[in-house]
Amino acid sequence: MPRRFPRVSAPTEADRLRLALDLESLTAMNLAQMRTLWSTRLSRPHPPNLKSPEIFRGLLGSKLRAQVEGDMSATARKKLREIEAKSKAGEKIEFLPRLNIGVRLEREYKGVMHEVDVVEGGFSHQGTTYRSLSEVARAITNSRWSGPRFFGLKGNSQ
Repeated sequence: MPRRFPRVSAPTEADRLRLALDLESLTAMNLAQMRTLWSTRLSRPHPPNLKSPEIFRGLLGSKLRAQVEGDMSATARKKLREIEAKSKAGEKIEFLPRLNIGVRLEREYKGVMHEVDVVEGGFSHQGTTYRSLSEVARAITNSRWSGPRFFGLKGNSQ
């Protein structure tokens, strides 16, 4: 189980400044320097088998940020465990952004700009409310499309 960095109080301006300086300095550090910083700032040994400076830099930055701002929420940890289980089971993992009410999607199709608003209960396009983006894409193209793909939220849209 990874070590957590809970915050007992809000980070001070000095904490945030030190974090910003640490994160900025990471870009110029080599792997040996980052390992030293890990050991001194996190008070524990660095991952010995991690040899990629880019991955190490990202992980160290994440750990330093967690020290100042606190670790992930319980909900985020639960979601990551679910993704890990799917990955281990060989299931495909799809990441679609969550669309909040009020978001507007735009897509040009055959020279016409189409605007779709996310509304309570679905998606509004030209005065009609649809239950899914795929229904909107079908209304625009007269063919079956993945709505998220058509609007550029997933994979390539043409």
